[in-house]
Amino acid sequence: MPQRITVGVGDLGISGQAGVEIVTHSLGSCIAVVIHDSDAGVGGMLHLMLPDSSINADRAQRQPAVFADTGLPILFKKAYALGAKKGRIRTVLVGGAQIIGGAGHFNIGKRNYAAVRRMLYRNNVLVAAEEVGGTVNRTVRLDVTNGKVQVRINSQETIEL
Repeated sequence: MPQRITVGVGDLGISGQAGVEIVTHSLGSCIAVVIHDSDAGVGGMLHLMLPDSSINADRAQRQPAVFADTGLPILFKKAYALGAKKGRIRTVLVGGAQIIGGAGHFNIGKRNYAAVRRMLYRNNVLVAAEEVGGTVNRTVRLDVTNGKVQVRINSQETIEL
């Protein structure tokens, strides 16, 4: 059985060890940013909840992984500290669903997705795969050993990205 790092809402996990699985559960409007550098054997996952830390600067200080603009830099810096290189990192995005209310109701999922894509674009980070939008919840698993990303949709179908 692999060692498991469970990433909660507004948190992140990173590892440079083979045999580690990083997982986050029940993504709704939140976004999981999954990164992996196969050469370095480094993988990480951020489970962000909101797009912009300016809505709550105190919370951003206490829990920066809640927000896209403060959590993403930390995720990448921690990966670099373990030996990952920007040009080798494979990036996968999961989540950003519209779970609460109907279309147009806050649009948190779409806003989270747009904020993440904007930040990655500005930093020349390409997205290799994504499973975003819709009205479903998702659970994401990263096998740090091989970079395999599995997404379980509505506790039923599992796909590999």
